[in-house]
Amino acid sequence: MAFAHETVSRTDRYQGAIFSVHTDEVTMSDGSTADRDVVENRGAVVVVALDEQDRVVLIKQYRHPLRAHIWELPAGLRDVEDEPEAITAARELAEETDLTAARIDPLIDLHTSPGFSNEWVRVFLARDLSAVPQAERHPREAEEADIEIHRVPLDEAIAMIFRGDITNAAAVAGLLATARARETNWTLLP
Repeated sequence: MAFAHETVSRTDRYQGAIFSVHTDEVTMSDGSTADRDVVENRGAVVVVALDEQDRVVLIKQYRHPLRAHIWELPAGLRDVEDEPEAITAARELAEETDLTAARIDPLIDLHTSPGFSNEWVRVFLARDLSAVPQAERHPREAEEADIEIHRVPLDEAIAMIFRGDITNAAAVAGLLATARARETNWTLLP
């Protein structure tokens, strides 16, 4: 039988546009209490865009906490109130890669860092890709201004994971899930 952990008190620490931080005093399984810092995040969507040649669309983008450009999948925050996640995924795919998809299926859900954050990510599989017309493309600004967009064979992307070239957790999970779903002829998709 699991112990019912209860929040005894909460202290707000930070409130920002993307996330907030608070400290909860929580009852532990042995009856004691402990402070737990929690990052609350609005969540995100991630898109594995797979083309007819079995290539995935990877982006290389600057991430300031790492002080580096890293390989990722197109992704974005769930920052439009009440927007369905599949629509958010389609919007982010178009904004970051200039692509649309005739088919977008949920692939997997994951918690990125459950030890300190409630961030929840839904990864989608996008197929039947086509280009966004030039006149309708989203202008890229800030850290998105120098995004590199590459199409990489799915098997090579998996090899990049094992070489340590792709370390973004959602990208790793999404690519591995796509490879596994492909092995089952997509029968694992909901």
